[in-house]
Amino acid sequence: MRPPIRPWLQARLGQRGFTIAYSALSLAALVWLIGAAGRAPVVLLWNWTPWQGHVPLAVMLPVCVVLALAIGRPNPFSFGGAHNDRFDPTHAGIVRMTRHPILLALSLWALAHVVPNGDLAHVLLFGFFAIFAAIGVRLVDRRRQRDMGVAWHRLHAEVTSSLGTARPTSWGGAIARGIAGVAFYVGLIWVHPWLFGVSPLG
Repeated sequence: MRPPIRPWLQARLGQRGFTIAYSALSLAALVWLIGAAGRAPVVLLWNWTPWQGHVPLAVMLPVCVVLALAIGRPNPFSFGGAHNDRFDPTHAGIVRMTRHPILLALSLWALAHVVPNGDLAHVLLFGFFAIFAAIGVRLVDRRRQRDMGVAWHRLHAEVTSSLGTARPTSWGGAIARGIAGVAFYVGLIWVHPWLFGVSPLG
């Protein structure tokens, strides 16, 4: 992500290729980190009780829907968007609610998973991701403002001018993405025991 490494990679992979490669690497690193935390010596900070398992189950549904609404959609304020030149501030959709929906999803995912994982390794793991997401909001804002200049402030003012700007460009597309988010949520529950050795259903 650091200059001049990112431009060098983008020039060779293209923007789409860079995004795919970066996302795949990030996902692989995430799976590896969670696996490493699971193998770490157990230093218990609090005991597990059945109610704690309901927290990530409840939180992950909106997380998946937010991701589905955000990934691949125009968003000049943050990363994870595509075709930012097509961004319409009068139909900003989820960007009206938060400039950084992917960072919001990451933060909610991390905080929800702290609750049922009361050992030191997992608290450090998920706590770090939550802090990273919070810091990332400021870092990305600074970088975007520097890159976009007055256009950032103009677009931000237009997006936040009224609640009506929360309307998506296409209701049909938004509904389809919402359904995809629910399907992703169900899929995560199904593969979770295979990927991480723990069933979200208890």
